[in-house]
Amino acid sequence: MAIPSKLLTLILILLIVISAVPTISGETNTTTPPPECSRPVGGCHNKSHALKLKIVAIFAILITSMIGVGLPIITRAVPALSPDRNLFVIVKAFASGVILATGYMHVLPDSFDALKSECLPEKPWHAYPFTTLVAMFSAVLTLMVDSFAMSFFKKHYSKELEEQKATKIDNENAAELQNTALHSCHSGAVKEFDSTLLRCRVVAQVLELGIIVHSVIIGLSLGASDNPCTIRPLVAALCFHQMFEGMGLGGCILQANYRAKTNAIMVFFFSATTPFGIILGIGLSNVYTDNSPAALIVVGLLDAASAGLLNYMALVDLLAPDFMGAKLQGNIKLQAWSYVAVVLGAGGMSVMAIWA
Repeated sequence: MAIPSKLLTLILILLIVISAVPTISGETNTTTPPPECSRPVGGCHNKSHALKLKIVAIFAILITSMIGVGLPIITRAVPALSPDRNLFVIVKAFASGVILATGYMHVLPDSFDALKSECLPEKPWHAYPFTTLVAMFSAVLTLMVDSFAMSFFKKHYSKELEEQKATKIDNENAAELQNTALHSCHSGAVKEFDSTLLRCRVVAQVLELGIIVHSVIIGLSLGASDNPCTIRPLVAALCFHQMFEGMGLGGCILQANYRAKTNAIMVFFFSATTPFGIILGIGLSNVYTDNSPAALIVVGLLDAASAGLLNYMALVDLLAPDFMGAKLQGNIKLQAWSYVAVVLGAGGMSVMAIWA
């Protein structure tokens, strides 16, 4: 079940169109906006200096993202970090904590800030909690995608397995299937490799799609900013953010046991989306304003949807299966260290929320 590159390309094009809505739609509010809703001038706003920092940010974030998402995949050859070892379980728990904090401490507050902005009219945006509504239904929608995808591919692959059994697969293929089972998603002795492997692949792909949406948004905001005072600390925070978030995604990609080509595609899309968003923001910086009503609504709703997806994935697909699985349930010491790792990962990303 390889991730379709055309689908990801279409999603990026859709995000470009959505991001450009503020540019082509104009202001829908005929009343005079508050002073803070106008494009700021003077002070720390220096367009030429900000552009230099944004160019540095493109390469810095690209490199750190590649390191973060690629590290778990590269360590496949290291026996101590193989998915059936205790160290991998602890590292995965740390990375899952990072993704959990990303949803709760970074994406969700951004959505609240956007949809509760003074630049939006009191009704309906201030009168109703749209952020939590969209996040809730995003989590439900993620569950639906998770469930239907598993049902579809289980049915599809069960036919293939029956055909393989009918043709009496040779010992070499049987050994390969057994090796696949050892890299099961939940680090336990699960015999039905087909369902667990498909589960891992669905988790990896849905998680990456949610991360891509948020990455384009934060890149767009950074690229459109002309304030060096905020860009400078933001670049450093985003580098750490992308590295640790990439580690969580990379662990899921590793357990999905993809071919090298699919791994490369998923690594590329994760690593390139934030720099792509920055480039897009630079291109739209003359006409795009973060605090225009249309921009606030689009970004706020997308952030809310991304938060619901990330929170669901972190709790339901990453943390719960491991902590409720046979490996951690049978080893209290490992379970305790894994909880420590979750707290450290979530705590570290929560501290970064001060800057990003």
